[in-house]
Amino acid sequence: QVQLVESGGGLVQAGDSLRLSCAASGRTFSSMFALGWFRRAPGKEREFVATKNWNGGDIYYADSVKGRFTISRDNAKNMVYLEMNSLKPEDTAVYYCAARRSLSVSTQASEYTIWGQGTQVTVSS
Repeated sequence: QVQLVESGGGLVQAGDSLRLSCAASGRTFSSMFALGWFRRAPGKEREFVATKNWNGGDIYYADSVKGRFTISRDNAKNMVYLEMNSLKPEDTAVYYCAARRSLSVSTQASEYTIWGQGTQVTVSS
């Protein structure tokens, strides 16, 4: 059973930075999983933020975060990170780490089978 645990959320001001972390564990987890970040803002549907495959050859970002957010992963430590810079109030959401057993990435939440519990990010204006 693979588990994902996010951390690093908090309350910040507009323009600040945060780094989210996601620790993956479990007997069947391997670096062959594609990992992604999604978020759900109050009253809105869950949306794609960023994803990266195991060797970093495929990386995708939502247009709303491109140039401000960076996804990275450390396969040796089973960790994935989301560096968020120039945060805006509209970035306020619960951020989720997700994994799919595939060499390829996806921007569709339905294609990820493993989810963390989420971490709250609140950006004040």
